[in-house]
Amino acid sequence: MPRIGLAASATLGRVEGLPREFEGHFFDVPLAVRVDLDGRYLGDAMVVLGRDEQVQLLEFTETDESREPESLRQRWQERLARPRPLGDCRQDCPDGLQAVHYSLVNSQLSLLTLQAESAGQAPRFHRPPEQGSTGLLLRNQLNLVGDGRGGTGRFALQGQGSIGHWTALADGQLDRGSEADASTRYHVEQLYAERLVEDHFYRLGYFTPSAQGLTRQPRLNGASPDTTLGLMFGSSDGLALDTGMPSTTPIYVTPDRPAIVEIYRNGVLINSQPVQPGLQTLDTRVLPGGIYEVEVRLVEDGQVTSRDQAFIYKPSNWSSRGGRWRYNVYLGRQSSVLSNWSREHDDSLSGGILANYLLHPRAVVGVSVQQIDEQQQFGTSLDWDVHERFKLYGNLYQARGYGNGYDLQAVGNFETTSLVASHSRSWLTPQTTTQRPPAAQATRQTSVSLSQRLDPRHTANLRVSHSSGASEGVGLDLGWSYYGRLLGSDANWRLSVFDRPGTLATGESRSRGVNLALSMSLGGGKGRRVSATVGTRTSRDGGRDINTSLTYQQDLELGPLRSVGATVSADRYGVGLGGDTQFENEVMHGDAYVQQSSYNGEFGGGVNLESLLALGGGKVAMSGQYLPHQAGLIVDVDSDLPDLKLHAEDPNGSTAVLRPGRNVIPVAAYKPGSVQFDFEGIDPTAALIQPASLDYHLNRGGIAYRQLRVMRTVTVLGRLFDDKGQPLRGAQVINHASRSVTEVDGFFAVEMSEATPTLEVRLKGAAVCLLALDPSRLVREGDVLLAGDQQCRPGELAGKGDPATDARSG
Repeated sequence: MPRIGLAASATLGRVEGLPREFEGHFFDVPLAVRVDLDGRYLGDAMVVLGRDEQVQLLEFTETDESREPESLRQRWQERLARPRPLGDCRQDCPDGLQAVHYSLVNSQLSLLTLQAESAGQAPRFHRPPEQGSTGLLLRNQLNLVGDGRGGTGRFALQGQGSIGHWTALADGQLDRGSEADASTRYHVEQLYAERLVEDHFYRLGYFTPSAQGLTRQPRLNGASPDTTLGLMFGSSDGLALDTGMPSTTPIYVTPDRPAIVEIYRNGVLINSQPVQPGLQTLDTRVLPGGIYEVEVRLVEDGQVTSRDQAFIYKPSNWSSRGGRWRYNVYLGRQSSVLSNWSREHDDSLSGGILANYLLHPRAVVGVSVQQIDEQQQFGTSLDWDVHERFKLYGNLYQARGYGNGYDLQAVGNFETTSLVASHSRSWLTPQTTTQRPPAAQATRQTSVSLSQRLDPRHTANLRVSHSSGASEGVGLDLGWSYYGRLLGSDANWRLSVFDRPGTLATGESRSRGVNLALSMSLGGGKGRRVSATVGTRTSRDGGRDINTSLTYQQDLELGPLRSVGATVSADRYGVGLGGDTQFENEVMHGDAYVQQSSYNGEFGGGVNLESLLALGGGKVAMSGQYLPHQAGLIVDVDSDLPDLKLHAEDPNGSTAVLRPGRNVIPVAAYKPGSVQFDFEGIDPTAALIQPASLDYHLNRGGIAYRQLRVMRTVTVLGRLFDDKGQPLRGAQVINHASRSVTEVDGFFAVEMSEATPTLEVRLKGAAVCLLALDPSRLVREGDVLLAGDQQCRPGELAGKGDPATDARSG
């Protein structure tokens, strides 16, 4: 990179040789310039050029033709808010700044950074913070579900902390079993240290082996690996955490009556949801990320009427730039030293290799070889994008001494048609199933789902399923949906016809019926919704049951409440009631619901609570918002606006709402970033956020502390004179809110905090005077104060601090 310090000096030298009249319009007054960053146009701006070869950026004035993000301009405006020397950067060089150059010929300010030398060389890996980071994030979850006879629940604690370049992770839970096993159990599933080095991760400690950084983990047919004391290493693209994305393989349920769905992982409740009669999908966004199997229990009228196995598929992303192979290798001994769960094969060997191979840019093959307990397991998988609108997934697996099986799934998304077809079959080895009936040794499940959009308002749906084994039969669901208007509001109609295998809820008779449902918003989008259903279905004794229901939902901002809902239903047995609510406050968020059965009058309900605790930078904070957490910022907001709400957005993907006081903002780990702030619900011209953005660079689990000041402002227009009555040009006019520079004739315009109506005047770096303004005595036009002529007398000097500096440091 060329050195430009001499060029800067020569440029100013030529200016000094020009007539004095010209110099007066060049130095220490606002100049319009073009700003470039590493040869890329940032925008037109106003700057101040000093005779001491320093430049200060006041504001950007025109950015329409720039392709750079607004966050980048805000960052460099903050970097150059104070005078900075022209030429080579020798100290305090933020963001890799190498040099600052001003050209008189074309009135251009050029900024050169380390990125200029590496232009066109896209880095393969994020560079972690050089000094590492410290901090601790704890996510607390409480899930309870029960009825008049008993209940079950879980308290889970997920933690991750940063110590230098290492991340420590912990995952434990305390749960109370259901049905016959009502004991209280504890279990630490993870307690290990991990470090990322480019495209690999290294793990040491107490963990449950699972695929990291792989697109497809082959399915297993036998036991899953349990908590293992050992080591693990393999490929990694950042070990992304759950971000609230849904599972790519949906979970369908078909209750015949108002019911509760309980989702269990390894026998432990992880979520529960109320459902209404009919075919529907569960909300999988609230479930943890990863690839794992769950048990879905359908509870109707306080009784478990069905139990199904389902797969959650929420893998982390995989980039193929580093090679065709991705792999995980682990070795250790299964241990229950931190658990009171019963273990049949404790202290047995656990080891395995899981790998993905990029067979083609559209096809990934998976291979798995594992030793779990005393059992060897093998699996292969295929993830194939046959076409951009058609995908194929498959698994083939075997566990020696246990059984084998396969599954296939095809997904097609076309202009007006969506198709999902799946088929699975498994065989259990007779030696392990001698007490089972012969029909249970082989199971088969097949389903086809078709969705056809007839026109923008009409859609038809068809699902056909067949299963054999412990549960046999053919199921048929046919639906028609219509979107339109009713009584001036948006409305959705749905007609469904179904014929499914019988369950305990239908007296083992075929479940047949017709249902018509209507849902609509009320009051022009004020968060009020109503839905109603009427239909016929199979009753608990196998007869016909005519039923109807009415549900009302209301969004609100009433203390911690965010929404409330109520349901009333009626059938041949009587009347059933239900209610639900969602809530959020400064320390937790969650939902709760309750149902009363029309069959026997029994009550059932559940509650799901979650909160986030952050420790770092010598501070502690809690948040009740749902926040994906890799790292975070604890931010104290000081404001004279009591009802302030700020919107914080990280271009890396996370958002949060801030209020006066202490807040937590989720941010991405490893890569540097910047959080931008904006107002919610007030005129942005009436207040100022300082600073407008916060930079960060943290390891996973790292926490940093920052401060924000938000103040109500007013624009002050005036003209400044010295004690001799001459216009004071090139003087800095400073307030807690902002700063400006007077023109040649002394005119200035500056943002001023209404709570602190004082302006400090500095000339050539020295404090000259302090102006105390009385807004009640000045002419006001909206948010503008006309200060008129103001005389700056040195005798009015009060204090030597820099208000703007004090505000930033405070």
